[in-house]
Amino acid sequence: MLIQLLFIGTSELLLIGGLALLLFGGKKLPEMMRGLGQGVQSFKKGMKEPLAEITEKDSEEANGENEETKEGESKQ
Repeated sequence: MLIQLLFIGTSELLLIGGLALLLFGGKKLPEMMRGLGQGVQSFKKGMKEPLAEITEKDSEEANGENEETKEGESKQ
């Protein structure tokens, strides 16, 4: 049942778009879509930032371990 909801065809999209146009009107609909686009963009940005921080911390830790290993080797 859930899988069927994920596959929306062209006719369904046109029906949804027509209903949205009737409900909200031609002037309000572009504003709503612009807001939706900005929301999706900020969501994507928010998802990328923690991943970038995690990979940055991992690379810093790996570099720190490499430097400690090099210092230990040079002392011996």
